[in-house]
Amino acid sequence: MDDLDLLDWREQTTRMYLSDLDLTGFRTARDLLFAGHPQSPIPSLARSGFRGLRYFPRRDEAVVDVPLRPAHGAMEIDTGGPDGVVRYRRVAIAETPWGPLTLWWIEAYGGGLFLPFRDGTYRDETYGGGRYLTDTVKGTFGRGVSVLPGSRVRLDFNYAYNPSCAYSDQWLCPLAPEENRLPAPIEAGELRYVP
Repeated sequence: MDDLDLLDWREQTTRMYLSDLDLTGFRTARDLLFAGHPQSPIPSLARSGFRGLRYFPRRDEAVVDVPLRPAHGAMEIDTGGPDGVVRYRRVAIAETPWGPLTLWWIEAYGGGLFLPFRDGTYRDETYGGGRYLTDTVKGTFGRGVSVLPGSRVRLDFNYAYNPSCAYSDQWLCPLAPEENRLPAPIEAGELRYVP
C-alpha cells in the first residue's frame, strides 16, 4: 500500500498548495499532514512527539516579482537510491535581489519545475543542504513560484521548505547546485528541523 499512500500524500500536498489558505492556515495544514500521514518524511517514531515545523515569521519583502533570462545546459544528479541518475535542464535564470537562481526542469516522465537553493541562513538557521521553493513533481504548485506574463516570475520565499532528507537519513534528495547557492540570507520560509 506504500504506492497508494504516496499517491495520497502527493494529492493532499497538491490540494494544500492550490487551496485558498493564507500562510498561517497553510503552515497549520502542512503540520497536520506531516504529523499523521504514513508518507510523512518525519520518522514514524518521532511523530508522536511532533509539535510542528518551525518557520521564520512572514516577510513581505520575501515576495518578489523578477525577470527571467534564458538559460541553457543540463546537469545530472546520482541520487544514490532507486531513482538512479536524474537529469535536469536549465529553464531560465531568475534575477532575484539576493542573486541569480536557476529554475530547472526535471527530465523524467511528465517532467516538472524544480527550484532548489541555499542561502546565507544555511549555517545556523536552515537546513545545510538548502531548501526548495518548488518541486512540481511533488505537487508544490503556485505558492513558491508563480509564472507571470512577460518572462517574469513571482518568488515567495515564505513558502521555502526543507527537502525530505532534512528530516531523516531515510530520504535521499537532490540538493542546491553550486549556481543556486546565494551568500545573502533569505530569512523566510522553513527553519532547520529540530526533532
